[in-house]
Amino acid sequence: MFITFEGGEGSGKTTIINSLNNFLASLQHQVVLTREPGGTRIGEKIRDIILDAQNIDIDPYTESILFAASRAQHLKEVIIPALQAGKIVICDRFLDSSIAYQAYARHLGLDFVLKVNNLALQYQPDITFYIDLDPIIGLKRISTRDKLDRLDRAQLEFHQKVRAGYLTLAKDNPQRIIIIDGNQSKEQIARLVIAHIQGLF
Repeated sequence: MFITFEGGEGSGKTTIINSLNNFLASLQHQVVLTREPGGTRIGEKIRDIILDAQNIDIDPYTESILFAASRAQHLKEVIIPALQAGKIVICDRFLDSSIAYQAYARHLGLDFVLKVNNLALQYQPDITFYIDLDPIIGLKRISTRDKLDRLDRAQLEFHQKVRAGYLTLAKDNPQRIIIIDGNQSKEQIARLVIAHIQGLF
């Protein structure tokens, strides 16, 4: 099973992912926990470039291609081998992020983003949890972090476009994408996610 989590900044994905990972591990499932951009040695180097707060001059097309490059390496090195071995893969962000951030918020268009992510289209998640949260709340949550990356520092309008992109994706893919209210506590969200996964099993 391939499970992905999506959401804007401050949505609390990391804590919820760890809760699901611990639950599945307690049932003796073999789980691979990973993230994007990153997940591999090369992918993490690309991640550093993408998120470096000093790289404000990255062109949107360059940004999109860098995400796709990291994803291709990630698929070949981690995700595909794990799925072929019958393991459960839990990934913090995947192709939906590129669609929300680059196709919609950066206005690059769906066709371009899907073309450079052709490999990822062949390995779509079985289920995606989108944690929906007003960007005003999300950005307030991360404002106390010691370090904000390039995307964290983007204008509120950009994050609002990202959210709109995610909601459009969820509307177009109701069988795969589960919308969860991010205003709930992390414990409540984790329980909802675990209950849904149990239902699938």
